[in-house]
Amino acid sequence: MSKSISEKDIREAIKDVMHPAINHSLLNLGIVKNIKVEDDKAVIIIAFPFPNISIANQLINSVKLPVEKLGVEVKMETTVMNQEEVNKFLAMEQSGWKGM
Repeated sequence: MSKSISEKDIREAIKDVMHPAINHSLLNLGIVKNIKVEDDKAVIIIAFPFPNISIANQLINSVKLPVEKLGVEVKMETTVMNQEEVNKFLAMEQSGWKGM
């Protein structure tokens, strides 16, 4: 691979990945919690507001696929949001709810 991929490149690739039931991107909702790039490998931490959400795999894949298209190896990790992050998520969910 000739061009190194940066965190900025990854953010650009996933900036329009929307939550299927909320009219906000996963970046804005705080679901994409952290992106780390080293040696053309990306580690992306996905934070869910609650454990065991039913669409976890759908959300993970909606982030992973566009990053893989950049030609970078992707490792996805998951965690649960802290209370402050949950509060922000719930406020955005309420304002942007479109249902499933």
